[in-house]
Amino acid sequence: MRVDDLETVRGIESRAGALFHDVGMSDIAAHPAPSADVLARFVHAGRGWVVAGDADVPVAYVLVELVDGLAHIEQVSVDPPYARKGLGRDLIDHVARWAAADGLPALTLTTFRAVPWNGPYYSRLGFVEVAAQERGPELARLMAREAEHGLDPVERISMCRPV
Repeated sequence: MRVDDLETVRGIESRAGALFHDVGMSDIAAHPAPSADVLARFVHAGRGWVVAGDADVPVAYVLVELVDGLAHIEQVSVDPPYARKGLGRDLIDHVARWAAADGLPALTLTTFRAVPWNGPYYSRLGFVEVAAQERGPELARLMAREAEHGLDPVERISMCRPV
């Protein structure tokens, strides 16, 4: 991901987020895309990647944090016209290869349990739910912050996949 990609990535996030209207989660759909400044942190840390479509314009992206010594997928989004073509899976597999090369043993993420392109999708990609008592301290704090921001902890899960 390059700094030049940030506004395109923000657009991808807005369009992908709008899909939450379809599952009755309009409050999630209305959530604004991360600012360019927030996205730039990932660029400068070397933990943001895109898949480019025609004319080298990004159509999907992934952002990664380090949480409890693991590669934590902060966000992965695919522009809806490019969905269901394996781009999200490709990005996650790229993160897994990156994590393995850096000696990180696993990937984690937090997601909605029942949204089809969330929990069930990640299960198909080899992620398993992490019980609350098995979460590392940083992941537990991250999920507590999500709840403070209005995400229902009953609907949210953390998941893990070895690299």
